[in-house]
Amino acid sequence: MFKALKELINIKDLRRKFLITLAIFAVYRFVAHVPVPGVDVAKLQGFFRQNQLLGLLDVFSGGTLANFSIMALGLGPYINASIILQLLTVVFPTLEELSKEGESGQEQINQYTRLITVPLAVVQSIGVIAILKSSSIITTTDPVQLITIILTMIAGTVFLMWLGELLSEYGVGNGISMIIFAGIVSRLPVTFLQTAVTASSTQFTSYIVYAALGFFVVAAVVAVNEAFRKVPVQYAKRVRGSRLYGGQTTFLPLKLNNAGMIPIIFAVSLTLIPSLLGRFLTTLSNPAMSSLGSTISNLAQPRSFLYNLVYFLLVIAFTYFYTAIVFDPEKIADQIKKNGGFIPGIRPGKPTATYLSFILTRITLAGALFLGLIAILPAIVQAFLSDVSTLTLGGAGILIVVSVVLETTKQLESQLVMRSYDSFLT
Repeated sequence: MFKALKELINIKDLRRKFLITLAIFAVYRFVAHVPVPGVDVAKLQGFFRQNQLLGLLDVFSGGTLANFSIMALGLGPYINASIILQLLTVVFPTLEELSKEGESGQEQINQYTRLITVPLAVVQSIGVIAILKSSSIITTTDPVQLITIILTMIAGTVFLMWLGELLSEYGVGNGISMIIFAGIVSRLPVTFLQTAVTASSTQFTSYIVYAALGFFVVAAVVAVNEAFRKVPVQYAKRVRGSRLYGGQTTFLPLKLNNAGMIPIIFAVSLTLIPSLLGRFLTTLSNPAMSSLGSTISNLAQPRSFLYNLVYFLLVIAFTYFYTAIVFDPEKIADQIKKNGGFIPGIRPGKPTATYLSFILTRITLAGALFLGLIAILPAIVQAFLSDVSTLTLGGAGILIVVSVVLETTKQLESQLVMRSYDSFLT
């Protein structure tokens, strides 16, 4: 590991990429502390501590939403736009053909994603302001000031999206993922400092349990991210002229978790709706509607059993849904057949697709259950270790951090291998 780091530092090109990455991180964290005027930040942070769902959204924004900086929306609109466009790619053949056109097609899809991000940012900023006004965190009624806040939040999202694309082009790793990673990691020193200040001798056992559980969750995330099922594929021998082609045996890797963080994002978006609806109804003057809003709000409490059960089931359902979108067994079976391959013991064509679908259904269940447990992990931990309030073990945040580290490490290793081959050839 240390040898690899030394090689990375000694390579001029990679060293420049690291410096650019650090510079973009510095700009991001500086702008993340520029507040939007007209908001009681202290009251806002208390409001976020009481709402676990908004706390999860704050994870994706890198802490900028709780501070209500000009980047308060974070990359949420861009992530949602990417998901929407990915779903539309499956529905519309034109977009599917565009995605197969290589770099030019991907650039066009990225442009569509940017265009969709802006209206989503408008809707999300209006929704955030409505929530904060109902909680008396934003008290202004001046339309000009409200429009200014909305435009500022939209501009912050566009600027953050631009930083992510700069990081992808000139820095290390995937820019959007690295920005989210930096936002999550930047909160750790503050959390540990608060824990050290408020720590007491009676909570020592809880801290040990937190540390052990955190280590176990990281190990589990790494294992699930790297796990895949090897499906053997054998290619028939073909004679062309005087040469013999094919005959080798390889395997088709089916990942345990094909969906990544997408199911949790989908589930959070749906579970937010009852909470927001209940909060809106409680502000109405009609007693019946206000009482209905209170009932919905109580049922939608993040620590309630019903909420966590629905959240868990939604994550499982969306995992299957998204896996069915990104992995088409019939298309894979058709490609294997066209290349002269077959799975031993399985006939090519439809039987192969049925076999792949059967395997994918079973391994996706394990991945879906894991994602579901990761999603409700904070509620489980708080139920058993409620005496430690400054530490929150967020499975979604750990999943993002570990996934980004693994992805970036693989990219750096590939860069080192490529340069090793270049030096060998020269």
